[in-house]
Amino acid sequence: MCERVRIKEDRPVDDTTRAEEGLSVLLGRVAEGDEAAFVTVYEAVSGAVLGTACAVLRDRAQAEEVTQEVFVEVWRTAGRYRADRGGVRTWVLTMAHRRAVDRVRSAQAAADRERRSARLDAALPEFDEVSEEALARDERDRVRERVRRCLGSLTEIQRRSVALAYYRGLTCREVSEALSVPLGTVKTRLRDGMLRLRDCLGVSGR
Repeated sequence: MCERVRIKEDRPVDDTTRAEEGLSVLLGRVAEGDEAAFVTVYEAVSGAVLGTACAVLRDRAQAEEVTQEVFVEVWRTAGRYRADRGGVRTWVLTMAHRRAVDRVRSAQAAADRERRSARLDAALPEFDEVSEEALARDERDRVRERVRRCLGSLTEIQRRSVALAYYRGLTCREVSEALSVPLGTVKTRLRDGMLRLRDCLGVSGR
C-alpha cells in the first residue's frame, strides 16, 4: 500500500516563485544533456510525483514504476517544456497523473478482456452441436468427425467468429464487439473460415 506522501510543501509565495524559476533554468540544462541538473530536478519533484502516482494507483510498487517512467520522459522531452504554459512542477505532475491514470485504465481493460474471453469460452458450442447444425447428411457419425477435424483446423478467431455468427445468430457487428476485433477483420475471418470449412468438408460452393 502507498504510504501517505506529502505532495506540496508550504512555502512563502516568493520562495515558491524562485524555486519554480530555478527549476525552469535547470530543465533547460537537462534539455542540453546536463545530468547534474537532471538529478537536482529529480530531487526537487520526485516526492510529489510519487505522491501523485500513489493517490491514483493506491499501490506503492506501481507508483514507483510510474515515477521512474515519468523521469525517463522528463529526460527525453525536457526540450518541449514551455514556461509560459505553467511551472515545471505542474508540467511533471501532470505527466505523472496521466501515466498513472493510463495504467489504471490499461489494467481495467485487461481485466475486462479476460472476463469477456471467459464468457465467450463458456458460450461456444461443443463440436457435436456444431456438427449437428452444420450438416444434416447420411452417415452422420462420419460427417461429425469430419466437422470436428475441420473446425479444429481453423484459427482461434475464425472458429469463434463462425460459432458466434452462424451458430449463435450474432451479426458481424455483434461478433466484432464481443471479440473486441475490428468489424472488417471479423468479416474477413468469417469469410475465410467458412471457405476453409467448405473446402475441408468438400461442400459445393453453389
